[in-house]
Amino acid sequence: MTSETLFSKIIRREIPATIVYEDEEVLGFKDIAPQAPVHVLFIPKNEVIPTLDDVTPGQAHLIGKLALAAAQYAREQGLAEDGYRIVMNCREHAGQTVFHIHLHLLAGAPLGHFGAPGQ
Repeated sequence: MTSETLFSKIIRREIPATIVYEDEEVLGFKDIAPQAPVHVLFIPKNEVIPTLDDVTPGQAHLIGKLALAAAQYAREQGLAEDGYRIVMNCREHAGQTVFHIHLHLLAGAPLGHFGAPGQ
C-alpha cells in the first residue's frame, strides 16, 4: 500500500468493522454512518488509490472488481430483485472523506427514502 488511511487499518483488522464480504482483492464492510437500511462499502485491499481520478488504466480492473463484489453481495442478501444503488464519490465536493477509493452499496428502501452517501 502506498499510503495510510482509515480503510488500511480496517483491512489489517487494527480497528473494528462489520465485514460482510472478502476475497483476495476486495473487502466489504458496513458503513458506520449508514444512509440506507443496507449501506456497505467495498474497497480494494491491495492498493490505496486516493480518488477515482487517480485510477490508471492498469488499475481499471479494480473498479470492475468492486462492482462485481457489490452485485454478488446484493444477490446473496436478496437485495437484487428489489434493486440497489452503487455510488463512488470523488473528492470533497462529492462527499468523499476517506481518500481510498470505495464503492457504496445502498439498498433496503426505495431510492427517494435514503440520502446521498458520505465518505
